Amino acid sequence: MTNDPRYPIGKYEPQPFSAEQKEKWLLDIKFLPEELERSLLNLDADQLHTPYREEGWTVQQLVHHVADSHMNAYIRFKLGLTESNPTIKPYEEKEWALLADNETVPINVSITLLHALHQRWYMAIKDLSDKDFAKTVVHPEQGRQMTLWFLLGLYAWHGKHHTAHINVLRENKGW
Repeated sequence: MTNDPRYPIGKYEPQPFSAEQKEKWLLDIKFLPEELERSLLNLDADQLHTPYREEGWTVQQLVHHVADSHMNAYIRFKLGLTESNPTIKPYEEKEWALLADNETVPINVSITLLHALHQRWYMAIKDLSDKDFAKTVVHPEQGRQMTLWFLLGLYAWHGKHHTAHINVLRENKGW
């Protein structure tokens, strides 16, 4: 844990390929929906509309953001596995967080979506070879190639990062 409320588990740090790291990150992908759901247990409507940090998203926006982000991640993996070095589509995550569905759709919809999505995602990547994880996509905004290995670590971190936001908020508020 860090003292920076933006990065309660620290910033993502890429790791070299190893069988142990692969299994850890695959389990992070597999079990994120359960971990996120546990972090939300017994929160009421007011708590869901509380920002996780000053000038941050509300818990509700955060949950919908994870669903939005991980839907994009799943598509990015599929593109990387089926095309040669495809250019992925970036999206305006801050703008997406302000769309009406983030305010009106209950978080259980995004949690349900994450359960289904992560089951598909995990099954799609759990048996990939080292060579498959070396496949690349191009992120046009960042102007660079990213391996699927890099993305696996990034999204494993991303889920834990936002779950930690909620857990730290709960701890700070005594919820």
